[in-house]
Amino acid sequence: MNGPLIASPERTASSSTARRRRTSGVVTPYDFRRPVKLSREHARALQIAFETFARQTSTVMTSALRSVCQVDLVDVDQRTYNEYVESLGDMTHMTVFSVEPLQQSAVLQMPIAVTMTCIDHLLGGPGLADQPERPLTDLERAVVGGLYDRIVAEFRYAFSSIVPVEPVVLGVEYSPQLAQVASASDVMIVARFTLHRGEVEFPLSLCLSFNGLIPFLTAAGGADTVSERERLARIESSARLRAGLQEVPVEVSVRFRATVADPIELSGLQTGDVVRLKHPAQAPLDVTAADVVFAHATPGTQGPNLAALVVASPHQEN
Repeated sequence: MNGPLIASPERTASSSTARRRRTSGVVTPYDFRRPVKLSREHARALQIAFETFARQTSTVMTSALRSVCQVDLVDVDQRTYNEYVESLGDMTHMTVFSVEPLQQSAVLQMPIAVTMTCIDHLLGGPGLADQPERPLTDLERAVVGGLYDRIVAEFRYAFSSIVPVEPVVLGVEYSPQLAQVASASDVMIVARFTLHRGEVEFPLSLCLSFNGLIPFLTAAGGADTVSERERLARIESSARLRAGLQEVPVEVSVRFRATVADPIELSGLQTGDVVRLKHPAQAPLDVTAADVVFAHATPGTQGPNLAALVVASPHQEN
């Protein structure tokens, strides 16, 4: 039988469903606790900054401990502060430091074993891996404090391309639950590192505020990245433009204030007639360019030439 084919409603519905399944792609989970995600550009900028921090930390620890230390970046993640605290365990060494202009403080976390090993090295010991798990004494804090100050100071150089910060150590906490750096639901940027010392590996981490950092990441991403040659060329072009504009002649007029006159009066003016101006006798004259008043002056002479002395405006005198 010749004629158009009419599809049944059931077949049409099943075809539409299959088409939607093919075009929908893979379903990705959505975490309502973290509605804002790092863009690819922001994640790349953070990765470069944290990799720089890892290299600088490796240099500082190697020179201070006189033992080869290598710090490598593992990943950069976005977590709530509560999730970060729960991942640390019951006791660890947390150096809390301020990162102005970011409002919230940051945390440099190292296991107690790493801190004790550093103290052993700094006091001339072999730095054995078997170290006690306990808070530091006042003497031990004084010994290792300088090392952590130097490590925290490298944060300034590592993040200089994103935000100029002035890190200052505020204190040390050993219980993650007591380190009140942020509220439990605040979103944080967490960078995890691995410290290699010989054949032994230790996990390290760095935690700072996401909300405080995102405006600077956006601003840094929008800035033009130019080479040194292009920057010098722009400076030279700007200097030439300023120098050229300074030599451009501008027509300047010194005049009385405008007076409104009747067209009939103007048409009847003859030689010798006097026109009454509405310019007060004690008021300065207007200095104009392109009919824009930019200064005030009093009339006078300089030798055989007429001149005008620029004075303060009536508003400034009041």
